[in-house]
Amino acid sequence: MNKALHSNQAHFISLLARLSRLINHEGHAVGLKPAQWDALRYLAQANKFSRSPSALTAYLGATKGTISQTLMSLEKKGLVEKTQDPNDKRSVGLDLTTAGKALAKEDALRPFANVIEVLPVEDQKDIEEALEKLLRAKLRSEGNRPFGICKSCRHFRKNTPSGEPHYCSLLNEPLSELGSEKICLEQEAA
Repeated sequence: MNKALHSNQAHFISLLARLSRLINHEGHAVGLKPAQWDALRYLAQANKFSRSPSALTAYLGATKGTISQTLMSLEKKGLVEKTQDPNDKRSVGLDLTTAGKALAKEDALRPFANVIEVLPVEDQKDIEEALEKLLRAKLRSEGNRPFGICKSCRHFRKNTPSGEPHYCSLLNEPLSELGSEKICLEQEAA
């Protein structure tokens, strides 16, 4: 049942929608569409277990067809390459090429980060916390996975003898320091 929005809710949603449009407008840089930037940005931030077409589809909340087209475009531009899992020939991994990694560092949203930086640190934290809560509530309401940073997962084991230096107890895999700071599909809050 649809309820009428209170004026403060309508204003909040209007602000989010306008901000989203402004961000997407900046996303049309260096010949990439916003969806291509989103994919590139995700692949640059995802750990090795989460760089697959299905994980990208889940993270972006897009259709398989949209992700397939996006990946084909990024491959043609020489920014992404597909790899086959040697242990499972049906699994496809995604990696950024050298050009893809370089472009990801020059993110089209960097000018937006400059706008955020001028806000007081406490305001930045409050906004980030509020947006995370909103995103998690939206994902939960649709039954979608939240993803998250590997080292904040309940399966993360720090400084283990069998790790490099860390370990994922869910996947039984060693984790590098850099990998532990990336987005993981399997992440469950500790």
